[in-house]
Amino acid sequence: MDALAKKHYAMVIQVAKCLGCQACTVACKFQNHVPEGQYRTKTPVVGPNGTYPNVRMYFEKEACQMCQVAPCVQVCPTTASHYNEDGVVLVDVDKCVGCKYCMTACPYDARFLNKETGTADKCTFCYETRVSKGEKPACVSTCVGGALMFGDVDDPQSDVSQFLAKHKTEVRKPEFGTRPSVYYVYEGVK
Repeated sequence: MDALAKKHYAMVIQVAKCLGCQACTVACKFQNHVPEGQYRTKTPVVGPNGTYPNVRMYFEKEACQMCQVAPCVQVCPTTASHYNEDGVVLVDVDKCVGCKYCMTACPYDARFLNKETGTADKCTFCYETRVSKGEKPACVSTCVGGALMFGDVDDPQSDVSQFLAKHKTEVRKPEFGTRPSVYYVYEGVK
C-alpha cells in the first residue's frame, strides 16, 4: 500500500451476527450496477458442521479483502489495478485490458471479468460512490443484523479502530502475507 495513504479503511465482519439475508449482496449489486449473475460480494453458508445434536452453520461474507500488499496490484501490466490516495485497491476501467492477471493473482477469488465492460471488477468498499462522500459502503448501511462495521483503522476515534483494539479478529489466508483490511470475528460460531 502507498506509504502516503491518507487513511486505512477496513471492514469488520462479526460472523455470529450475520443472518444470511443477502441484503449486502443486493445493495452492492444496485449501488455498483453489477451485471446479472455476477457479484462483488456474496455471503455463502458455511456448514453445517458437527454431529447431531451439536450442528452449527454460519454465513461468511466474501469480497475483496483490500490487501495492503495486494498481489493484483503487483501483477497488473497496465497499472489499472492500483491503490488510491486512501489506500483502497481500485480498478481503472480505462486502463484495464481484461488480461485476467489480477484474477489469477488474487488468493481470495474476489475478482471477476465484468461481462458488460470486459474489465476486471471487484468490491471497492463503494469508495467512488459513497465513502469518498463520507458515507459507509452500501453493504454496511444495509446490514440488518449489524454484522458489518467500516471505518479508518488509523483514526483512534473510529468505531473500527476501537473495536479492533478490544476484540480478537482473524483475516482470511494470513499465510499469503497480503495483510488484508477485512477482519472477521468468529466468536460464537466456531
